[in-house]
Amino acid sequence: MATGKINVSVENIFPLIKKFLYSDHEIFLRELISNATDATLKLKHLTTIGEASVEYGNPMIEVRIDKDGKKLHILDQGIGMTEEEVKKYINEVAFSGAEEFLDKYKDTAKDSGIIGHFGLGFYSAFMVADKVEIITKSFKDEPAVHWVCDGSPEFSMEEAERSEHGTEIILHIAEDSTEFLEEGRISELLRKYNKFMPIPIKFGTRTETLPKPEGAKEEDEAPTKEVDNIINNPEPAWTKKPVDLEEGDYKEFYRELYPMQFEEPLFHIHLNVDYPFNLTGILYFPKLTNDLNIQKDRIQLYQNQVFVTDNVEGIVPEFLTMLRGVIDSPDIPLNVSRSYLQADGAVKKISSYITRKVADKLTSLFKDNREDFEKKWNDIKIVIEYGMLSEDKFFEKADKFALYPTVDGEFFTLEELKEKIKPTQTDKDEKLVVLYASDKEAQHSYIKAAKAKGYEVLLLDSPIVPHLVQKLETTNEKLSFARVDADHIDNLIKKEDAQISKLSDEEKEKLKTAMEEVVSDKGYTIQMEAMDSEAAPFVITEPEFMRRMKEMQQTGGGGMFGMGNMPEMYNLVVNTNHPLVSDILNTKTAKKRERLISQSLDLARLSKGLLKGEALTDFINRSYDMIK
Repeated sequence: MATGKINVSVENIFPLIKKFLYSDHEIFLRELISNATDATLKLKHLTTIGEASVEYGNPMIEVRIDKDGKKLHILDQGIGMTEEEVKKYINEVAFSGAEEFLDKYKDTAKDSGIIGHFGLGFYSAFMVADKVEIITKSFKDEPAVHWVCDGSPEFSMEEAERSEHGTEIILHIAEDSTEFLEEGRISELLRKYNKFMPIPIKFGTRTETLPKPEGAKEEDEAPTKEVDNIINNPEPAWTKKPVDLEEGDYKEFYRELYPMQFEEPLFHIHLNVDYPFNLTGILYFPKLTNDLNIQKDRIQLYQNQVFVTDNVEGIVPEFLTMLRGVIDSPDIPLNVSRSYLQADGAVKKISSYITRKVADKLTSLFKDNREDFEKKWNDIKIVIEYGMLSEDKFFEKADKFALYPTVDGEFFTLEELKEKIKPTQTDKDEKLVVLYASDKEAQHSYIKAAKAKGYEVLLLDSPIVPHLVQKLETTNEKLSFARVDADHIDNLIKKEDAQISKLSDEEKEKLKTAMEEVVSDKGYTIQMEAMDSEAAPFVITEPEFMRRMKEMQQTGGGGMFGMGNMPEMYNLVVNTNHPLVSDILNTKTAKKRERLISQSLDLARLSKGLLKGEALTDFINRSYDMIK
């Protein structure tokens, strides 16, 4: 029997492992099963190239709980270790034998699936165990080895009885980690980290119902048998080629990823690249709302089918974190900070690739079936609009598929829209003015006024619209956006032939003074405008610039203007050509004039959705009095 000290560079690595090496103790199981997977895949590779004389067969990894003995067993049927290899890989704390194996067989092992670089994988066992045993037998014709260590640098090693190649790790679970002796807890961890590992993982058995034998009566119970409970799917959809999958396979895999999600995804994007980095995966577009705080962290990151995290910020562009699905890449470093990830060259390339693939997929969906794409627009627009704002490369490509819907349910690309409105919505300065509404019901009267002029009105109701129109204006010369309630319609698109006022300057000034006496406490800026006599007498508008800056600050950005805490600002536009306005001016008594102004103002406020509470009650009572 050999004994000795584990050769480590610090006096005692174990407290370090327990306290600092990993922030989350539960990942010990991920590490040990990853090692078992590597050991199995190494054997597969060596048998494939004729370097091993044993049969590969149908190996599995098994996890067993011995609750009474306070032990957790992890068994594999892989490559195993000789006494020399135990000394080298365990006693020398040689971070991982996988790297060395891949280097030795670099010409043939490229696609072996070996996980590798999982750091101090084996030693993570000491986070939850106060003693660890290894019983291992190499595929080579050498004796089995039994290694024991109690969490100090002291170990013992001797020959063992084991006939089959492979390794068994026995963890003597520490008093502060007995949760890992609970079947439910281990089952939860296996499903979280190892659900798609490439080698079948057995955890206990389950009862399977068999078909009834011929001639059995209806009341006879169907026979059952105990079968291995395999908890993982070793061949998930993303590991297959797109040509080998049908639409139903993608939907089935979505249900496997999100068993509690009952809505079907709208479409998927299959990622598959091997240069200049390795990456596979499937992203799904779910139905999305306008809520920017929608739950993120739905994309799962794997490394060679081992779950790493569902916080993919920094790897996936932020606007795509609202999607769902899986990304698998051996080139993404593990257990590192987000700031490191964002600075990592490979990660930046991966992020750019994913952005490009999503843009290409959206372009092809739009071209292949525009009608279907239009139907899905409202469910996906928040991702696309967010992407246009946050990623310049995506913004450039979005010209081909970004849609601008009208209040009547028609859809245009920006180029189509420009062509459509050019004859009618070009102002006197040759600028193209795009009119939009954010709420079809609340802005109905303004939309109606715009349509009466033959203008097209878009319906842009996402919370990031102020930011988006700002970006579109800065990237398109002689193009501006104006919400339909930003001013009266003739001011929104100014033409040469301005209306002539029926009131003289003196009359306008007299009327303005009379109105300011009535509405001085209402916080409106009064504007006298010559409009069509058929237009409303009073119109309340919100200046586009001020409103936009305020909204931008509320949804992030625009803060430099300090608009977020400012009160709402409105203009009260008075149509000097409307008969009612002339009546108000010519009213003999001040009381009647005040009543007419109050009533007209309240009607304008009602149309803008601003009449509430006591003011609404007063308006209703006053209206009844007038009817009487």
